[in-house]
Amino acid sequence: MKSSELIVILGASDNPMRPSYMAEKLLRNKGYRTMNVSYSHTPTNVVNNEVIEKEEKTITIFLKPEQQKKYYNDILSMNPQRIIFNPGSENEEFRTLALKRNIQVLSGCTIALLINSML
Repeated sequence: MKSSELIVILGASDNPMRPSYMAEKLLRNKGYRTMNVSYSHTPTNVVNNEVIEKEEKTITIFLKPEQQKKYYNDILSMNPQRIIFNPGSENEEFRTLALKRNIQVLSGCTIALLINSML
């Protein structure tokens, strides 16, 4: 993963005790650009008035599988290069949809992947 790549955090939280909050802080400290999407917000291809449709991006998911379904089309329309399912967010149905579109799928903790230089 390149530090210029956009990381969309689906299930973002402003609670410092939540893994999504910690992941966002660590990603930013490592120089990554992030876009936080909370459960009540729908992802979009525009961030700060910039179209992000064609740039490289990763979606890291912190939502339970039953909360993800309403985001399938929005996420897939963003044409991400990869999707990360964090612990508790693993979703075989969504994984299959992503793989059919040649999107790389990872299952693991975003924080651990970043610390271990796997991103």
